[in-house]
Amino acid sequence: MRKRLPEWLRNKSPLTAEANQVREVLTELRLNTVCHSAQCPNRGQCYGEGTATFLILGEVCTRNCRFCAVTKGTVQPVDLTEPERVLAAVARLRLKHAVITSVTRDDLPDGGAYQFVKIIRLIKEKLPQVSVEVLTPDFKGDKDAILFVAEAGPDIYNHNLETVSRLYEKIRPEADYKRSLDLLKWVKEYGKTLMTKSGIMVGLGETLGEVERVMDDLREVDCDILTIGQYLQPTRNHLPVIEYVKPETFEVWRELALGKGFKHVASGPLVRSSFHAGQYK
Repeated sequence: MRKRLPEWLRNKSPLTAEANQVREVLTELRLNTVCHSAQCPNRGQCYGEGTATFLILGEVCTRNCRFCAVTKGTVQPVDLTEPERVLAAVARLRLKHAVITSVTRDDLPDGGAYQFVKIIRLIKEKLPQVSVEVLTPDFKGDKDAILFVAEAGPDIYNHNLETVSRLYEKIRPEADYKRSLDLLKWVKEYGKTLMTKSGIMVGLGETLGEVERVMDDLREVDCDILTIGQYLQPTRNHLPVIEYVKPETFEVWRELALGKGFKHVASGPLVRSSFHAGQYK
């Protein structure tokens, strides 16, 4: 039986003219967003503020993480027109900060790195006033692919650890905790001024000490920005919520993380990796 949502997680998504405009632009340009595909609870608010996080390389993922609502199965061919369509959406929505993420594409030799690079370069060339944040998969630990994306010049390079090390086998069986930390380390070693970012979900059975250990591991690789949010079960086929963490605990974690040296920390029940991302440039 699914746990009843506490009051602090009852988020209403207002239907506004701005939200409708975002939906219309995305539909017209045939673009996907992680807001929709991952059933983000903030999508109504973000759409209402005229923002969205673009999901490139299709809507189907090659991995089967137990927490994620993104579709798994047969992937689509890479769409070579996608970078231009993302650029058009950024321009039409008058975005100041564009967030680009993707499904994991282990079927591709470069994991989809080149598609990220094309989009970053296009935005930087055509809309230099727009800052760009990428939220990438781990590219199977391919250092060349990882640094190829970093060299394209995003303002923020985000890669989420998602959970504590102990829970990886249960929650992310095809991922590796150290591999993800190495990605963040390599990006920071490549560009000392390039902001790096990572995030985790809580409520999956982790301990307070394990959350603090994640903070320490991220600071060890000089990660700049941390997000912590509540896991919400997308469907009955996904992992159940073990605990709904209280808002005051998220505030304790925020203060703790800031004390450890993170430049920016977003910690709260409804915080997601890209929520209000433009505030942390």
